[in-house]
Amino acid sequence: MGIHVSTKINGDDVEFVCDAEETLLDVLRDRLNLTGAKEGCATGDCGACSVTIDGRLTCSCLTLGAEVEGREIGTVEGVAKGNELHPIQQKILDNAALQCGVCTPGIVVAAKALLEKKPDPSEEEIRYWMAGNLCRCTGYDKIIRAIQDAAAEMRG
Repeated sequence: MGIHVSTKINGDDVEFVCDAEETLLDVLRDRLNLTGAKEGCATGDCGACSVTIDGRLTCSCLTLGAEVEGREIGTVEGVAKGNELHPIQQKILDNAALQCGVCTPGIVVAAKALLEKKPDPSEEEIRYWMAGNLCRCTGYDKIIRAIQDAAAEMRG
């Protein structure tokens, strides 16, 4: 028998039934068809599965689906407003800050969470915040520049 969960995902009320041991990542991908979050490590070390829960950056591979009852979840699918990209998404494209794309959804979610908390982060603060998001392709400099550019645009 599954566990019934009522939550809010990207602003929408959502209900699902999951197994007690099923991760939020598996629920998002397999039950709700929100496939942006990726499983890179299943140990919380890579950040590819990053989401926000009640505004807090979280690895969905380490969170049980049943734990999100009554909580508000933010995924990469909720970052853009229709066809209008969020500044962090646009600046990642403008700065060519992605290659294979496995890490990109988690980086977008993490960067957005950072800029919501701290609109004018220093490079050191960006690097510290993003340390939980591993990228095996870009070398990080373009990602850092993209976040700085998005922060500047968002501040006006």
